[in-house]
Amino acid sequence: MWCLCLILFVVIIILLLKIVMMKKTAKEISEQFEKILKTDTNKIITISGNDKEMKKLADNINKQLKILRKEYLRYKHGNFELKTAITDISHDIRTPLTAICGYLDLLQDNTDIAKTNEYISIMKERAELMQQLTEELFRYSVILSDNAKPETEEVLINQVLEDSMMGYYAVLTKRGIFPEIRMTEKQITAKLNKEYLTRIIYNLLNNAVKYSDGDLQITLTDVGEIIFANTAKELSSVQVDQLFDRFYTVKTARNSTGLGLSIARTLTEEMGGTISAEYKDDVLAIRLMFNL
Repeated sequence: MWCLCLILFVVIIILLLKIVMMKKTAKEISEQFEKILKTDTNKIITISGNDKEMKKLADNINKQLKILRKEYLRYKHGNFELKTAITDISHDIRTPLTAICGYLDLLQDNTDIAKTNEYISIMKERAELMQQLTEELFRYSVILSDNAKPETEEVLINQVLEDSMMGYYAVLTKRGIFPEIRMTEKQITAKLNKEYLTRIIYNLLNNAVKYSDGDLQITLTDVGEIIFANTAKELSSVQVDQLFDRFYTVKTARNSTGLGLSIARTLTEEMGGTISAEYKDDVLAIRLMFNL
């Protein structure tokens, strides 16, 4: 009987010590957690005890802290990026708006028909620019807010590429760009959203208008890879690495929100494809590929 009581007493002491140690460890975790949240630090939670469950708890908290830091840095970077973008976009929109207001003032006191037509033509051009900028922003916001998966169908990529080229040909030639097209005779089909694919191609063509030195080669290979290549001597490899970033614009690309290629990447990835850019010997090449 005495032995049983002694054993029970020892067990109770051990349990009490374990509880005390766990409370101490919990206090350590709580204090460190609070400190880490209040400071911008990469420290992790460490404990002095050897309890397996408490170690597991500390490890799980450290994993969540790592995720939290990553999300915080992304938010911080995105917030800075957004503020910069708003400033740039506001400037891009305000510039043509100011010009329109100025020419409206000139029209009030103008009696010369030729000058009136000239002013109206300039205002129309500035208004179209504003429409282009706001439309690009609207399309991007719609894409981000639409969480539904795109409806897909069997799409003949050759045909979509050809139709897109026909629709954009006048814009290219107006800028002095006469594209060289190399398209495989093999019919390339993939399960895609036709509207998305058309938008991607338009954005890539628009990108060529911004950065091309006057040439453009469009290739559709036998394996279904679409390549847009053009000479762009004013670009650098560093700038090319950032072309797909939201709101990123190169100084040579005026009147742009920097969303075109970002939209193209978002739509491509939503359809399970890949898009990339490379820069070699002053030639910018953007490669687009889907699962066939």
